Amino acid sequence: MRLALLTLTLSSLPLACAKDSGSTSADSNTTGEAATGNTDTTTAEPTTTTAADTTAPTDTSNAETAAGSTSDGTCMTGFICTPDGGGGEAFECDVFKQDCGENEKCVAWGMGGSSSWNATKCVMITGDGLPGDNCSAPEGGLSGHDDCGAGAYCWDVLNNQGVCVALCTGTADAPMCDPESTCLLSNGGSLNLCLPSCDPLVQDCPGDDLCVPNGDGFLCSQDASGDEGQTNDPCQGGNVCDKGLLCLNTGTASSACDPNSTGCCQPYCEYPDSPCPNPDQKCVQWFDPGELPPDDPRLAIGVCGIPQ
Repeated sequence: MRLALLTLTLSSLPLACAKDSGSTSADSNTTGEAATGNTDTTTAEPTTTTAADTTAPTDTSNAETAAGSTSDGTCMTGFICTPDGGGGEAFECDVFKQDCGENEKCVAWGMGGSSSWNATKCVMITGDGLPGDNCSAPEGGLSGHDDCGAGAYCWDVLNNQGVCVALCTGTADAPMCDPESTCLLSNGGSLNLCLPSCDPLVQDCPGDDLCVPNGDGFLCSQDASGDEGQTNDPCQGGNVCDKGLLCLNTGTASSACDPNSTGCCQPYCEYPDSPCPNPDQKCVQWFDPGELPPDDPRLAIGVCGIPQ
């Protein structure tokens, strides 16, 4: 079985989140997870033999959860966390149906000064930026106001500047993006973004962006590790470990980790024979071989942890 992870939490700095002081965090429940929109900030386990999902620290079980929550269940600033209470009256419009008025778009925002995306609203379309174009969010990354065109959202915001990314189309049950991207559906369904797909063994995301788990694939996310995030460092989120590492549940990561920490940063590895940094570890398969074709390249993806 797979190692348990903390659920994927996007940080306003790192994971496709807003980086500036106006941005904050959101729980990510991905479409393949409880919400990687990322799932809630809890501990999750990878689904297969002994791998773990790269979001929150992982247990050696089969559930993915989002990281970025504190011990009392609140969301850490800079992370994508599932909003309390889910949708309800906070959801003025539907980000898939785009059911706003003429010249408006439905977007996620941080209602009530929240540090994460916790609601949706209709905003005027004030620009024509296309996915990949530079964009401006004058009121901050959580405001929902930007100069991206219809069907796009200003992401990865730092100092009110970011990059337009496409909103997912289709439905929450069957989201769609271009072939080279993956739908991140998180924060109770308020946030739906098409982010670049990636290979965790290659770490082929641009710049310092991280390659993190999202359902049955991986997507690029901002790096929120700061000065920490090295191997065996404590962690609480999917994007708080350095590039090439992910946050596993401490109990399934290694005895070299601080037993008082929720999660512990450990490297991806090429299954089955890649070496691992700690003597009690092996390279554990991330995906369940019984759920993929025998020639699927994803079967080579592993993470260093204690075999279960």
